[in-house]
Amino acid sequence: MHAGMSEFLDEQKKGLAELIENFRKARVAAARKAAIESATRIKALNARVRDLARSGVKLTGISQGAAQSLIELQSDIVTAALTDAAAQLQRIADTASVRDLARDQAEVLQAARQRIVDDIARAMKILKGAAREARGVVERPPARPAAPKKVVRRSAKPTARRKVRKTARRGRRGGA
Repeated sequence: MHAGMSEFLDEQKKGLAELIENFRKARVAAARKAAIESATRIKALNARVRDLARSGVKLTGISQGAAQSLIELQSDIVTAALTDAAAQLQRIADTASVRDLARDQAEVLQAARQRIVDDIARAMKILKGAAREARGVVERPPARPAAPKKVVRRSAKPTARRKVRKTARRGRRGGA
């Protein structure tokens, strides 16, 4: 009886040792899998960060270009206004009558109105162009598409509903 007990304990020890070894291997495999998945996610983040940095640089370039164009427009507006003021003063000096002065003033006002409309249109064109370029940078898909995931097709397992239907059909037929 003592020998039977000893064999039983030896078998139990071996079984437990195998179970512990399998458990240890499973934990190591799970840790490796988690490390591999984490590394893949980190690599994907690197690409996203690079894309974000590039888009930030592009947006900075767009905004600087728009600011430069608006400053040039402002300079043109000021230059045109000063030129018109000088021309108007010259006309006043050359005018012989008040009627000619009034007529010249009406022409100057019409020209100023048209210049203001043209300047606003030019400013809107600059801003719309910058907005379109910025939208193009923001809406652009990532440069490197993610690797396509492999689709694993599995055979359809019979659901509980199908099993019930099969057994119901067998019952109506008169047996299994």
